[in-house]
Amino acid sequence: MFAQQVAAAQPLLIGLLLLWSSYSKFGKDSAEQAKRTALPQLVGEDRTATAYRAVGVVEAVIALALLAPPVATVEAIAAATLATGFTGYLIYAKIVVPEASCGCMGASAKPIGYRAIARALLLLATAVAATTASTGWWSAGALILIPEAALFVMLSAELDRYWLLPLRRLRLRITHPLSGTATDGVPLAATQRRLILSPAYRSVNGLLRSDIRDYWDDEDWRFVSYSARYDGRPATAVFAVPHHDSTPESIRVAVVDETSGLTLYRPTDLATTG
Repeated sequence: MFAQQVAAAQPLLIGLLLLWSSYSKFGKDSAEQAKRTALPQLVGEDRTATAYRAVGVVEAVIALALLAPPVATVEAIAAATLATGFTGYLIYAKIVVPEASCGCMGASAKPIGYRAIARALLLLATAVAATTASTGWWSAGALILIPEAALFVMLSAELDRYWLLPLRRLRLRITHPLSGTATDGVPLAATQRRLILSPAYRSVNGLLRSDIRDYWDDEDWRFVSYSARYDGRPATAVFAVPHHDSTPESIRVAVVDETSGLTLYRPTDLATTG
């Protein structure tokens, strides 16, 4: 009985997730978001924005079909197929275009990591479970979805600024970031020296308004953030520093609006900057 309730509730969760993902592909900066993904490698620069929005349309159609009666068996199969495609695309992008962002559900400029792949696999698992439902999601208790929704939030880098960054800032109030080492054993002071010598740092140095505000390690990268201002707007400069490539040109930076999280500036040719 409980397993059937869980299966019946899945279309609601999947539908809401796909609507969120679809909505993010039609914002004013969606064309720039698309360029940061691996789509230019797959479909060409000229067709990137169109392909990105086409995926958003497919997501919206499947989402609305899942949320509407009757029981969404065929729609769940379509969602499982879409999730399989997402997973394959993310694995391809991580291998072939490791610096590409996910472009999945928001304006995050982070390179694709294992969290994004795990989220796609979780979406696939929920879609497969939804194919076994015999009743509509409206007949199942929504509270069943709370643990799953929490897991999706934890796997979504786009939502880090709402819960993970405040936790990290709390940690920084307790212990100074330069007083110790990070999780991979590399002192933050060493990362800071690499940053200062990089074209990425020189390209935004005039925008920075603080010393290191926050940092975290995520798989093969260390991310370091500074307070910044861009066109008079409060912003955050986020540097991506690879652990396994010590060349200054390997460091990337994006300046993100403090309020909306949208990318305001991202230099494209750092090798010749400065």
